[in-house]
Parts: sequence; C-alpha cells; structure tokens
Amino acid sequence: MHDATQGKQIPQQTQVAIIGAGFGGLAMAIRLLQNNIQDFVILEKANDVGGTWRENQYPGAACDVQSHMYSLSFAAKTDWSKRYAEAPEIFAYIQSLMSSYDLKKYCQFNCEVLAAEYNQHSCDWKLTLNNDSILIAQFVVFASGPLHVPQIPHIKGIEKFQGKVFHSSQWDHKYDLSNKNVASIGTGGSAIQYIPEIAPKVKQLYVFQRTAAWVIPRDERNYSSLEKKLFNKFDWFRKLHRARLYWSNESRVVPIVKPTVMKYTQKLAEAYIKYQVKDKKLAQKLTPNYIMGCKRILVSNKYYPTFNRRNVELVSDDIQELTTDSIITQDGKEHKIDCLIYGTGFITDPRIYLKSFKCTGENGLDLREAWHDGAESFYGMCTKHFPNFFQLLGPNTVLAHNSVIFMIESQINYILQMIQLVKHTHSHAIVVKDQVQDQFNADVQNLLNGTVWQSGCISWYQQDGGKNFALWPTYTWKYWLKTKKLNPADYRLLNKTPESHAA
Repeated sequence: MHDATQGKQIPQQTQVAIIGAGFGGLAMAIRLLQNNIQDFVILEKANDVGGTWRENQYPGAACDVQSHMYSLSFAAKTDWSKRYAEAPEIFAYIQSLMSSYDLKKYCQFNCEVLAAEYNQHSCDWKLTLNNDSILIAQFVVFASGPLHVPQIPHIKGIEKFQGKVFHSSQWDHKYDLSNKNVASIGTGGSAIQYIPEIAPKVKQLYVFQRTAAWVIPRDERNYSSLEKKLFNKFDWFRKLHRARLYWSNESRVVPIVKPTVMKYTQKLAEAYIKYQVKDKKLAQKLTPNYIMGCKRILVSNKYYPTFNRRNVELVSDDIQELTTDSIITQDGKEHKIDCLIYGTGFITDPRIYLKSFKCTGENGLDLREAWHDGAESFYGMCTKHFPNFFQLLGPNTVLAHNSVIFMIESQINYILQMIQLVKHTHSHAIVVKDQVQDQFNADVQNLLNGTVWQSGCISWYQQDGGKNFALWPTYTWKYWLKTKKLNPADYRLLNKTPESHAA
C-alpha cells in the first residue's frame, strides 16, 4: 500500500502472519477461522499451496503414512482411494481445503519473507517481503517445515556434463526417459519410490548407493466402494478406522526406544531382503550395516524387486568425477549416462529451519545465532527471546513412527491457547521462559539416550556432533497430553511501552 501524498510505503498490518501454505499453514488458517480470528494472512513464496506435495510430483511419489492418518481430523476426507495415497491425491485434498474454507482470499502468493524483526516497544513483528512491501504482524506462525531446500551434492566435473540433470523435487516431466541411460544418486525416501517407476522405461539404470537403507513392506490396498460409503455415512466408522491406524503406528515406538527389541524386527527385515533379491551378493550390498531405525525406515513393496531387472545395476563405489557423458567411480569404471537424477533429499542442518530469511528477536538476537549450537525450542513451537513467534514441526517434533499431522494439530491448538492468553490478560506478547525451555530440552535429550537413533549411525536427524535436533523421542499421545492445556507459568507476558503508544 502507498500513501499518494507522501510517496511512502505504508506497511500492511495483520494480527497473524502465517509463513507457508502447506499442510501446516492451511490447517492453522482453518483453526483461526473456527476460532473467529479472521485478521490473518498466509504468505507463500510459490504460486500455489501444497508445500511438499506441490513440489514433489516425481513418479511414484506417495506418503509413508496411511491416508486416513495423513489428513486433518477437523476436515476429513472419506473417499481416499487407497491406504497410502499418492502425491496427486494428497495435493488434490489440499486444494479442496482451499475451496472448502475459502482460504484463497487470505493468501499472498509469490510472496517470500526476506527478514523478520521483533519490535520490543510495540510487541509485534516487522516482516520484509520480496515485493518491497512491509507487513506488521502481532503474531507470526512459521509453517514452512524443515525439509524443503533440495540437497544438491557437488560432484567433481558436474559443469562438464552435457546430459540432463534434475533433483527429484524438481522433476522434469517433459524429459522423456525412454531408452536413456540414467544414473540415480541416493537411496532415500524419494529415490526408493521413483526408482521402481522409471526402471521399466529406461535403457539402463545405475543406482548409486552410499549407504543402504532399511526398506520394509507396505500393507498396500485400495479402499472398496463399500468402505468409502461407510466412511462417508458413519463418522464413527471412519474415526474407528483412524484410531486403529493411530494405535498400530504408536506401537512402533517400542522397538525404537528398546534397541534389543528392534534386533528381532531387523531379522525379519533381513529375511525380506533375501526373499526379494535373487542375487545373494546383491542382497548383501542392499543390507544396511547399522541398527534398523537409526536412520529413517523406508516403506516399499517395489524397491528390492527392481534390482532383479537386467537393466538395473547397484553401484556402491564412490563417485570420482563426471565427464561430458559419463560417471567415473573410484574403481575406474566408466558409466555412460544421458541423465542424472539427484535423489539426495533435503538440506537438514538445524539452522536451515529459517535459512531463507534473517529472524531477529529480543535485543537484536539473530535466531541463527541462538541456534548456533543446535536448534532448540519449547515443544517445537516457541523459542526463548522470540516473543509471539510460533513454529509448526519445529525442533524435536518430527516423527519416525506416526503422522506429523497429529503433531501439527496438537501444536495449532496450543498456539491458539497462547494467542487467547495474550488477549484475555490484556497483554501484547508471550515468550517462553529461559529455564522452562532449557529444562524441556534437557529432558528430550535424556529421553533420546538409549534409543536406536543414538546407536552410532549418522542420519539427517542429527547435527554435527550427534545431537538429535529433529525427532520427538517418545509416544505422540504423550505430546498431545503435555500440550493439551497451556501452563501460563511457563511464559513471560509482555506489554507495549509508552513510546510505542505515542508513535
């Protein structure tokens, strides 16, 4: 907005600014509306909603969590086509949320936050946007998620390579893989989904594996028309199905926190590999050398059988360099390729939660500096010295066993309580007390000791030095119970200073 008389930029103002229009951001918006808060905006750097499910449209992209658990409890979808939905169906569900709740009018697309600065006098946030405008918000909800910046490894000679190159999250659907020699680097969550899909199309597929992943079978099946009708007609039937999925997922915590139990599960996984892969030496190469669960456990029925194909080769030697048309490995072998696909996941340095912009809290404290030794917050939502700044799926609230949507919903309900506390106490800002956050993080790290995640392997869950900054270390029902009701004693309530009223 511009002042025509002065020629100055007049900042927009809002009560709540939501950064990111993925699952979390849209869920936050819906719950604000349900609580009669309409003074908010959703800032999205892309040109559409969807987050992860807008970006990741590679062949075979699907969710590792069952469809009925990977949807909002307060915006149910009763006609999921199958137990584990694929990306297009999840994206369509997110689009339906937009129309059902008329959220488009709250969205500002192609709108990236470049800087966020807290004003101690006025108890609000100044957001600098990429369109040269300023937005003043009392509350900020950071909902862009921890995994959205593609990890592109630097390979010697990449600038010489004359073939096609792209990352799985930036899949080029116009490029025809038919009859091409293709190299796929990485064996993470995305790679194990697209590798089986592209293998039948390509002439030759080289799968470059640095570290083998544990891949377990998926109990995949389509929902019948009768089940869909029952889900739609009887809400108790849908809720019962969802509850059964939830508790079966929760049971996975036991082998995670008790590695002795995991050893028996691992024996089954080893037998699964041997059963699926005909070549014994190849099966051995595909079997990880670390305790199952230390890194993310992947789910697929198609991945291992792909290696029985004549046109698929597992390459476990390190890459030495790229030439104009080949990958040379350390053993001197040359692999002729037309296309290189990075299945290398996303940057996971704990400081990249807010990599795209500078965030400044009380007394000019930069969040990246506050998190220099590792990202820490209170229940993944509030960070000391950053009043009215809330986060969804922040440090130590990502899951390895159940649906993050459950965590997001718990966090949104808690954030709403913080906003309401500020309003009811006639204060202007809320911030977690230092000692409360410090004690919480000490407790979390203590719970992580002895789990499979701390059993010696290096994973994206950890920062340099081995500290696990990503995962919630126990049952999700415990998280729900602890965040169900806010304890005002955990927080400092702040008020505007007289100078701000004068301004």
